[in-house]
Amino acid sequence: MGVGNRVFLERDLPSKELIEKFSTLPAANVADTMGRLCAMHSDIKLMSKPTKFMCGPALTVKARPGDNLMIHAALDISQPGDIIVVSNEGDRSQALMGEIMTVYSASFLKLGGIVLDGPMRDIDSIGKMDFPFYASGTTPGGPYKEGPGEVNVPIACGRISVNPGDIILGDQDGVIVIPREDAEAVYEQALKLSEGDQAKVTAASEGKNNRAWVRNTLEKKSVDFIQGKWYNS
Repeated sequence: MGVGNRVFLERDLPSKELIEKFSTLPAANVADTMGRLCAMHSDIKLMSKPTKFMCGPALTVKARPGDNLMIHAALDISQPGDIIVVSNEGDRSQALMGEIMTVYSASFLKLGGIVLDGPMRDIDSIGKMDFPFYASGTTPGGPYKEGPGEVNVPIACGRISVNPGDIILGDQDGVIVIPREDAEAVYEQALKLSEGDQAKVTAASEGKNNRAWVRNTLEKKSVDFIQGKWYNS
């Protein structure tokens, strides 16, 4: 076995029931229950037009920058509903996937989505697809297919750690990572927050939300409130 050039065929997976539960929650609400430290960098944006949230288990890929050989390897061992999550060492020079691979992923393999820490291409077609596709941007420059790389190993994507089998949740705001071992507890907290969140939205629309905390916090931080205008002397 060569470290840096291997494919693990097995991983621990969350239950389908738990994935279904998370698929109804906005990513922002879940992130708020996790110390707000689970969201991928805003470089990684939604590039397509899915009609529902992306939610599924991570099938991780550690790719050589600008190379998609191990993405192809991951596709060949994927299961329906998997989210392919790709580390690319921050490279932005080559597109890692295009229309052919994406149509294969969505239509034949029935994957749950794609998350690339790098560019894609064929935005004119992928951008219209009802399939969750996240990437850092677009470029016409295609990928190499040489490797090395790894599949189903810990990676970093969007500056966030991702382990095989972690739950990946994405919507129009972006993508978050829910560690598989913590998912049950996170869901219970996120559900409570989501149930209370709508009440806050309603109160805000009517001007009934409690804003006293703002002044209290500013005073605790010794902010000066000056009755007068700023001016240059």
